[in-house]
Amino acid sequence: MKIVICLLSAGTLLALSSCTSMKSKNENGALSFEKLKWRVSKTVETRYLLYLPKDYDVKSGKRWPLMLFLHGAGERGTNVQDVAVHGPLKLAKQGREFPFIIVAPQCPNGQDWANEPLLNLLEHTKKTYAVDTNRVYLTGLSMGGYATWRLGMLHPEKFAAIAPICGGCSLLDVILPGRGRVALKRLPVWAFHGAKDTAVPVEESARMVKLLKEFGAKEVKLTIYPDAGHDSWTETYNNPELYEWLLAHSRR
Repeated sequence: MKIVICLLSAGTLLALSSCTSMKSKNENGALSFEKLKWRVSKTVETRYLLYLPKDYDVKSGKRWPLMLFLHGAGERGTNVQDVAVHGPLKLAKQGREFPFIIVAPQCPNGQDWANEPLLNLLEHTKKTYAVDTNRVYLTGLSMGGYATWRLGMLHPEKFAAIAPICGGCSLLDVILPGRGRVALKRLPVWAFHGAKDTAVPVEESARMVKLLKEFGAKEVKLTIYPDAGHDSWTETYNNPELYEWLLAHSRR
């Protein structure tokens, strides 16, 4: 088992500030067409922990399943080791072995998960390591549970299955996507929530599961722990059935 601290930086040059106005002849009360162009330069950095299975060997030709894990709000910051406070990497540090490559980014202080850096990290990992691209899985807790729903709903074609924990999602993220509607119906979802959660009401997960079923999703289910509060992730990630369920799914 090996956990590695990694840093992914991406420089994006969009341009220098400039403005172009294209006007048609305009009279009072009439509408005119205007256009503004600008250029922005930015560098984005993503810190993450990487777990490689015990017998991972890129020279063997074997391709490994990939799990993208998204932490909660309490693990944001600059100490990337906080990413392993909960979830699969906590168990990995305790000696548990997983048959996945696990990549676990850290969200900066004061921010929420954004899809663009997560997608960039996902593509970077698939290009850099021996990943079975048909078996890419997504899971997260609390703030990461919301991000799991959001990223999974908007990009269902990227994942073989998702497992959001004590999260929720906007209705628009389900009904608006166009090109991914077929993939969304085929995306397996197993959601988890504590019945006594006062931070994120269980209705958040229940509403999403109900909506997906009405939408025509073929495999979606919800596990509710009757005595659990917000921490519904410890029991979930300790359960071998979660990992067996994930591995049973392939985009093929």
